[in-house]
Amino acid sequence: MSLAQVASRALLGMEAPPVTVEVHLSPGLPGFTIVGLPEAEVREARDRVRSALINSGLGFPSNKRIVVNLAPADLPKESGRFDLPIAIGLLAAQGLIPSQRLQGHTFAGELSLTGELRPTRGALAMACALAPLLTDEQAASRLVLPLASAEEAALAQAATVLGARDLQQVVAYLLEQDGAAQRVTAAGAEPTHASGPDMAEVRGHGAAKRALEIAAAGGHHALMVGPPGSGKSMLAQRFVSLLPPLTRAQALESATVLSLVGRFDPARWGQRVMRSPHHTASAVALVGGGAGTIRPGEISLATQNVLFLDELPEFDRAVLDSLREPLETGRIHISRAARQAEFPAQFQLIAAMNPCPCGYLGHPARACRCTPDQVARYQGRISGPLLDRIDIQVEVGAIAPETLLQLPQGETSAQIAARVAAAAAVQRERQGVLNAGLQGALLDAHCALDAAGSAFLAQAISRLGWSSRAAHRVLRLARTIADLAQAQAITLPHLAEAMQLRRALAAQ
Repeated sequence: MSLAQVASRALLGMEAPPVTVEVHLSPGLPGFTIVGLPEAEVREARDRVRSALINSGLGFPSNKRIVVNLAPADLPKESGRFDLPIAIGLLAAQGLIPSQRLQGHTFAGELSLTGELRPTRGALAMACALAPLLTDEQAASRLVLPLASAEEAALAQAATVLGARDLQQVVAYLLEQDGAAQRVTAAGAEPTHASGPDMAEVRGHGAAKRALEIAAAGGHHALMVGPPGSGKSMLAQRFVSLLPPLTRAQALESATVLSLVGRFDPARWGQRVMRSPHHTASAVALVGGGAGTIRPGEISLATQNVLFLDELPEFDRAVLDSLREPLETGRIHISRAARQAEFPAQFQLIAAMNPCPCGYLGHPARACRCTPDQVARYQGRISGPLLDRIDIQVEVGAIAPETLLQLPQGETSAQIAARVAAAAAVQRERQGVLNAGLQGALLDAHCALDAAGSAFLAQAISRLGWSSRAAHRVLRLARTIADLAQAQAITLPHLAEAMQLRRALAAQ
């Protein structure tokens, strides 16, 4: 019997141990059995491994009964990443590879019928999952992966990562022969800032640009309300260009979640991304889940980045309401009958919507044909508790085409981003988080108002019927506005501007 080990912490945040692949050869009726709750793609490994071993010239014990046990038995096994450890275990069981050479190694990779190694999703997550398992005695632990996956896993800078093109290279490494798998290191491990659409291309809309600058500086969620064609989507697509560069920890968290679903491209390491699910997306697609293995949803794939929801009222109301807790906590805990998982969901929400079903309520040139009841029902598709959690609600008005053509270009994204980065740096130095994350004592300490400001805010809360949450969000907005102005304290102008940024729907 031989043992090989493969990391199988397939879902970020699950308390799942690495899977041990046990291979047992015995006399008797020939056969190849895989046990341990294998999914269909794992059961099919029998044919892939058999062909890969034969075509690689390594031999296959066709006259033996083969039993492969994937332990622990109660953890469902999925994907083709078990092919490589099964093949290595078979070779070790035959005595073709010394069993002691497998100690301190973790294997993962899908095999083609010719023995080539194909990339496996979740390589970066595997490397991150291995990091807490490494001890001083395991300092020499190595993760053996297909070459393309090894380049991804090396970004974690945890265990030593070895990359191989085919099964023969892995065997050569274990036998210490020439042409063996080679160590892979992360090239350009520091996050980079990608170029994209520039805010200067958006003419006019000074108020909306100002709102997005504040949102970017303080990490605030924002909703843009305006008629069709007014520029809401154009503004949202350029919002990413205003954000500060990701730190290495943020980039690693974002890339790890994307790696779980095979959406991470090492060439885009450290670059901001925007997830834009269609309004027909289900609750499972948005927050995560699934019938079998629990997978992260759009809010987790957008972690440390931007989630853009266009045509917000067109989403199912229950789908939108599933965002309430993640917007507050930055985490999503998914519970199913047989399994639970927790994923990060530290995303920044940017949403857009029309003011009414026809879209032309308040339009300067086109009449709205909706009744007040239709408008109320349309806006009512967004629940009050969800709307309460969106810090900025700004109106994006229509601009006449003849006026639009005469408007000059505005500030570039680089100019706005410089102010955003400076304000964000002040916040992190002062309190360790962006203003949107201020809670409890930090909120009281850094968003304190003088007597005039307190009276002004109390009057607004009374007249507008704001909740305590809304009042706290106004304070956080005012703090961000003060930081952009390089002010030490929040003054009445900062507070007044923050209040105006929450009244787009109320003004309709």
